[in-house]
Amino acid sequence: MIVDSHVHFWQLARGDYDWMMGPGTEGLAPIKRDFGVEDLRPHIRAAGIDKVLLVQAAATVVESEFLLRQADACPEVAGVVGWVAMDAPDGVSSMEKLAAHQAFKGVRPMIHDIADVDWMLGRALDDAFAALARLDLTFDCLVRPVHLPNLLALLQRHPDMRAVICHGAKPEIAAGGFARWAEDMALLAQETNAFCKLSGLITEAGPGWSVEGLRPYVDHLLAVFGARRLIWGSDWPVLTLTADYGEWWAAIGRLLTDLAPAERAQVLGGNAVSAYRLT
Repeated sequence: MIVDSHVHFWQLARGDYDWMMGPGTEGLAPIKRDFGVEDLRPHIRAAGIDKVLLVQAAATVVESEFLLRQADACPEVAGVVGWVAMDAPDGVSSMEKLAAHQAFKGVRPMIHDIADVDWMLGRALDDAFAALARLDLTFDCLVRPVHLPNLLALLQRHPDMRAVICHGAKPEIAAGGFARWAEDMALLAQETNAFCKLSGLITEAGPGWSVEGLRPYVDHLLAVFGARRLIWGSDWPVLTLTADYGEWWAAIGRLLTDLAPAERAQVLGGNAVSAYRLT
């Protein structure tokens, strides 16, 4: 089974996609419209994708509930990574309620938009992280390179929690940032059991992206995490700001060309099934 582990659907009328609205977001104009399964189907059919994982794009429980309704309605959707207020008094109970739905597979706080880089280490979150492990849910780590030392400390504090690092931790590809990111990712790979998504890299590379420009980053992630802990995803429709679905699908094929067929199958689907308990 080939799985796109990172897809967003959204309905703008709800008004909770804060990152997409307001001054300074003019560059996001091409994706400031509703996106749903009918928009996605031609792309995944052309690429031969079997299933997708929907990932939250708004910091509301309403967003999680919306995505679960999409999972109920769309046979292509294998699961949902949603959002809960993990540091709220009702954070654990909200998580438990959502986890009662068989499609609810994980939680993603939008850490990269939180001003306090130490937020994830706050003791108010301990019960929520413990609940993720208890409920057999996955923690999607939406972080930037600046967060990686804290992420290592967090995952060492909660070794039983299954974690997936989104978008390769968003390396600063366009600016040529590599050495510190590479060192920190190597430590995470060595000292934790976290998975890592090969998604969002074209966005970080920007309009001048190329397969060869991405290759050092992908090769490093392959070297430190190995084919058993890397998970492919598109980050559609955010992807479309820089490339189309088919271009990224072709690029990942070239970037993984040296893997054995069984290893490619793991990256393109098998690891997503394992990390998110998909069926």
